[in-house]
Parts: sequence; C-alpha cells; structure tokens
Amino acid sequence: MIFFNAFPVTEFTGRDRTFKNYKKNCRGNLKLRHQLIRQLFQTVLIFSTLVKCTTDSQSVDFAAIFDESGVTGTFVLQELYSGKMQIYNEKRSTQPYIPASTFKILNSLIALESGAISDTNEIIKWDGTVRSIEQWNRDHNLSSAIKVSAVWFYQELARRIGAEKMQHFVDKSAYGNKNIGGELDSFWLRGDLRISAIEQISFLKKFYQEDLPFSSENFKKVKEILVVERGQDYVLRAKTGWGGQGKSEIGWYVGYLEKQDEVYLFALNIDIYKNDEAKARAGIARKVLQARGLLPE
Repeated sequence: MIFFNAFPVTEFTGRDRTFKNYKKNCRGNLKLRHQLIRQLFQTVLIFSTLVKCTTDSQSVDFAAIFDESGVTGTFVLQELYSGKMQIYNEKRSTQPYIPASTFKILNSLIALESGAISDTNEIIKWDGTVRSIEQWNRDHNLSSAIKVSAVWFYQELARRIGAEKMQHFVDKSAYGNKNIGGELDSFWLRGDLRISAIEQISFLKKFYQEDLPFSSENFKKVKEILVVERGQDYVLRAKTGWGGQGKSEIGWYVGYLEKQDEVYLFALNIDIYKNDEAKARAGIARKVLQARGLLPE
C-alpha cells in the first residue's frame, strides 16, 4: 500500500478480480479464497487462480495528477489479461453514482438489439428544440450523437425501446443497481440508476469480451463509435458522463485502451462544482495512461 495524501493506491494481482492488497503484505489468503468462491458461484465459472505480490514497474502518482487538476475522485485501472488492478481512492471506487452519459454505451447496444434503431448511420431528425449545446441542435445518427453526447437523441431511443425491454437488458447486463426507476427517458441522468467505478470496470470487461446479451454485429458497431483515438499501436475507446447528484455534480470517464497484447480497462469519476472542471475527466485519464507509458506524451 502506497499512500498519497489521504488516499491509498491499492494494487491487486491475479486473474478475474482475485485481488491482493499490499496492506496485508500477502496475508489473508483464506479470505481471498472465500471471495473467489463467491465470485465463481455468481458467474458460474471454474478456473484456477494464481495470486502473488508484485510491484508495478510503471508507478503512477495518482494524487499529484488529481491535485494538479484540482478535483476529488477515484480512478480504477485494470489489465484485462493479467488481472492486475490499481485503485486510487479505494473507498470511493465502490460508491455508486448516477451513470449519466456513460450509460449511452449500454443504451446504444439495447437500441440496436431491440430494433429501436437499425444501424449507426440511421438519422433521427432534430425536434427543433434549441438546447444549450450547439452541436446537439441538428439531425444525428448513433455515431455522431455519441461523439457529442446528444441527450435528446438517446432520450428518443429510450422511448422507442420502452420500459419493459430496457429493464430486461439492464437486468441481463447486470448494470449497476439495475434500477431504472424515474422517467424512462432520463433515469440514467436524474433517476434511480446507480453504478460504481468498480462496477463500470466489470461492465467494460463484459462489453469488451462480448459477454452480454447482444449480437456480435452490434458489439462491433458500438465499439467502433466509441473510438476516440487511434495510434500506431493502440486504440482508445471511451465515453464521458456528467450528471447532477447532491451538492456537486458527478463527472465520469470510462473506457479501455487496446495496446499490443493487453487491454487496459479504466473508470474514473470526479466531483464537479464548476463547469470548467469537466475537462479534467479525460485529462486525468490521459495523464495516468501516459504515466504508465501507454499513451504518447
């Protein structure tokens, strides 16, 4: 366990969320086995697990990155194949928040699978209502709408999907607390749906591995519209989110980086008190990935 300010950076190793906390100095194996058994029953998977202490050769000063951005939050980074995980502000990483526009990942899959929209290129006409973000005030398809996070577009998709199908797919995807209470076209913005950063990682893992109740074709379409950056040896896919909850608002940035033989899943959320703090979401993620040597400076 390495402490930066008030928050520790916890590192875990192993396969499929079998973790080792440095604070325990590789003790407490019995507890870990019990946790693994519960997870095996939950996921109906049988596999062998090797747990060992390790030191990350690419250390990240998470606290310095967050302090430089002037925000408070959490960051979870997991290597898909090695199972290694780093968490900044572990307590907050398990705290559920409204998903805001990060739900658009699942909403896109549901819309395509249910036939609410036929393809990523199908146009939905703008309703003529002038909204505060200029890029929203036009016709959109799935590809363009997710890039500018056009709320009205995804609200229309939710209405087309309907409550019954929406609940069905949210349940089957085990997304957060699975509660779509509130208005059908805004439950992910100001309703009862909640998800933690750790749960975002779990969802992203299933999304990447296509272990959700959607066709391979629809996975391919949604993965393509999530691309935010391509490099010579990497592809970055991600989605922002920004929603009201309590005195502050919650900002999200979730996604994954494919680089060579590994996939790096990440999820961060921050408190937003001023609009200009929103830019810290993608900025923090980039700095963390750069500190790990995964993205160019």
